Amino acid sequence: MTEETLTPLPPIGPYFRFPDKATGMAALEAAGFTTTDEDGNVTVVTASHTHAIDVVGAISIGGTYDPETGDVITPPTLLNGWHVNYIGEMPDGWEQYVVTPEQPVRVFAS
Repeated sequence: MTEETLTPLPPIGPYFRFPDKATGMAALEAAGFTTTDEDGNVTVVTASHTHAIDVVGAISIGGTYDPETGDVITPPTLLNGWHVNYIGEMPDGWEQYVVTPEQPVRVFAS
């Protein structure tokens, strides 16, 4: 039996906010974090032995809804940007998109 030494991933974070989905997807593709199937559909590779990605996308907060019907009473507020959570080495060019939210909407389990 052979023992394998595992290298731990870097700490959780950082969090990224791209101006829009097109910019975020272009950054993910440039970093090698996407794959394209035979039909031309692009998919994010969310995990490997070197990284983990959680595509959060657009974030909305708040809003009130009718408890009986689910109808919107007050619409939620859409936050700026297209959001990605990431664990791994910092991809080239991503530094400009780093954000440090006080209360992240979604985090990796620890």
